[in-house]
Amino acid sequence: MADTIIDIHPHVISPDEARYPRSPLGGILSDWARDRPVTPERMIEAMDEAGVARCALVHASTCYGYDNSLVVDAVRAHPDRFAGVFSVDVLRKDAPERVSEWVDKGLSGLRLFTTGSTMPEQAGWLDDPRTFPAWERARDLRIPVCVQMHMKAVDQLRVLLARFPDATIILDHLGSPDARDGAPYAAAQSLFDLAAYPNLYLKATIRNVRMIAEGGGPFEPFFRKVVDVFGASRIAWGSNFPTSGASLSEIVSESKRALAFLTAEERDWIFRRTAERLYPSLAR
Repeated sequence: MADTIIDIHPHVISPDEARYPRSPLGGILSDWARDRPVTPERMIEAMDEAGVARCALVHASTCYGYDNSLVVDAVRAHPDRFAGVFSVDVLRKDAPERVSEWVDKGLSGLRLFTTGSTMPEQAGWLDDPRTFPAWERARDLRIPVCVQMHMKAVDQLRVLLARFPDATIILDHLGSPDARDGAPYAAAQSLFDLAAYPNLYLKATIRNVRMIAEGGGPFEPFFRKVVDVFGASRIAWGSNFPTSGASLSEIVSESKRALAFLTAEERDWIFRRTAERLYPSLAR
């Protein structure tokens, strides 16, 4: 596979709580943000150790809510290594202005956090019409919108995919599909059906690689089908570092081993080329 690796799902945390106040979504600071924070400077060291050339830093909503200042400062300080993905409250009337504000400050993508470690239940607002102006702004600015959700929200996602066919949408963690039933993976059919929407991309993370350990089913045959259905050019890799407790080097090594069954061209798309398509500033 190509030497260049781009990571589209790491997070950074600052120890400076005065400059970067903590206000986590759900009101609870995530365990990983409290116990194993990684500063932007340490992230670069970890990237160098792991052989990761560049990354799209994903704003830590479970630490900072909708204040994306840390990611802005990290991208400004290290534009050769970082792009940035921000979050806003898309239900607010001023959401389009907030989207433009963070893009003007140098960030390259929007993320909608509808469920996660501090908000385990799937939110119901994903396709709320009040969010449509923010979607329109992201589409017009030509930035991708990454959606963190469970597959129980797939009908809401379909509404958005159909309503905004010119918007680029990324599904975090493959939507956390259930692959325990084995081939042909009927329980995950709703994920495969999404391949009909050409504006949808998938983010495959270490969480997906560890499907067996997490009780989600064997990874290799399931992911072979994902690649066959969507195509590698619609899939990008993310480490989710430092949420799992493993080092970035360990995550990269584990991910390389897990994806070794793919062709060299498929791996190159997943580890680099799709990321460059989604976040052009990461291309060199």
